[in-house]
Amino acid sequence: MFSFSSIEDYVSALQNGETTCEDVVSHYLSVIDSNKHLNAFLEVFADEAAARARQLDQDRNNGKPLGKLHGVVVGLKDVIAYKGHKLSASSKILEGFTSIYNATAVDRLLQEGAIIIGRQNCDEFAMGSSNENSAYGNVLNAADNKRVPGGSSGGSAVAVQAGMCMISLGSDTGGSVRQPADFCGIVGLKPTYGRVSRYGLIAYASSFDQIGIFAKSVADAALTLEVIAGEDDFDSTASKEPVVPYSSLLNSSNYNGAAPKKIGYFKEALEHPGLDPAISQSFNQFLKTLTAQGYIVEPIDFELLEYIVPAYYILTTAEASSNLSRFDGVKYGHRSAVPSEDLADFYKHNRSEGFGKEVKRRIMLGTFVLSAGYFDAYFTKAQQVRNILLKQTSAIFSRFDAIISPTVPTPAFELGSMNNDPIEMFLADIYTVFANLVGIPGISLPLFTHPNGMPFGVQVMTSHFSELALLRISEVFLQISEK
Repeated sequence: MFSFSSIEDYVSALQNGETTCEDVVSHYLSVIDSNKHLNAFLEVFADEAAARARQLDQDRNNGKPLGKLHGVVVGLKDVIAYKGHKLSASSKILEGFTSIYNATAVDRLLQEGAIIIGRQNCDEFAMGSSNENSAYGNVLNAADNKRVPGGSSGGSAVAVQAGMCMISLGSDTGGSVRQPADFCGIVGLKPTYGRVSRYGLIAYASSFDQIGIFAKSVADAALTLEVIAGEDDFDSTASKEPVVPYSSLLNSSNYNGAAPKKIGYFKEALEHPGLDPAISQSFNQFLKTLTAQGYIVEPIDFELLEYIVPAYYILTTAEASSNLSRFDGVKYGHRSAVPSEDLADFYKHNRSEGFGKEVKRRIMLGTFVLSAGYFDAYFTKAQQVRNILLKQTSAIFSRFDAIISPTVPTPAFELGSMNNDPIEMFLADIYTVFANLVGIPGISLPLFTHPNGMPFGVQVMTSHFSELALLRISEVFLQISEK
């Protein structure tokens, strides 16, 4: 019976003849089939994955060089393009659409020998924090089927949580990798904005979106990032900053960077009334543990905390209003059967039927803040807040090596419990949206278990393009928490 522990151990088992890619794919297909009720996958590429596994086994047996992700079974959030495969952003507006090219991240996975096993359910157009906004039904948390997995990348998180694949790629606009990773008890990494190409990622908010990684370990996330990161001629926002060998330097004594030792935390975040008492207690105890381990842990006065979520939702919905205007039922996607009197009527019918409730809410909010008479009052002010946050972030990282916070204010909540209060749902993003507003990398680490039995963890953030420091300190934090 195959049991996955890490990519390194798995590849070693392949090389030693202890297993084969074909057997492993068969194992994962069986696990996916037995977990259909979780609704994590919208489509499984069973025959294709099996055929690729056979080819990889043949290549390995013939002595061909192995890619860094040789035989690694990966799932893709349904906002990441995979040529010749359906791509819907979990929306009826894109029902039946087939991608005509690969996302750059997908190309790089395939070049290094990965096996893509299927596309995963998510909140429609990546808009949501619970995966209850998909046109194809809710995703269920594998730890408790009555609770949400988080969103928007809920299917991708659950697939790793429940052992349906080794790695998943999701997207993170305001916490959509880190929050579901926290709810599902796995590692969720959001790289620096521009560290991974967005080419082939369906846009929600273009200046916030970043492809992220779900994994069972920091080491597996580091190796995956090493493969998918880097500049890209197809994406002008992709950084030319060199990609370091994250995986080999993760625990290397040859790393010439100083180990992060000075940790800051937002005092106001821990005093927030919405923070669950058990999470607060565990987090404060962890800060004491870090101090005992020799870390310098100090509070950061951060009076802008209450402005973060409003600024985020003003800016992202404005960008969404612009980005989603292309979905009109003319070139592809849903087209209403209701007769239309004119073009405006035609668009209205297509979008009313094709978009879900939450997407409509955000489009309307974005259109409002961009409208004449409100642009300066809302959008311009939010941009000013973002600029102030960037300056404050630079100042913070001139004093601290990393920022630590809870990932979310509560553990995974019950399905339907927040559906009548969208504001409360928005406020649940209070700790994660900061990293997207300023473009820094962040990771959610599964360190704790709530008294109700659900997992939760901490979020660590570092300065722009300091993913190696982030990954190294994350590995240490996990080791500390296990003692």
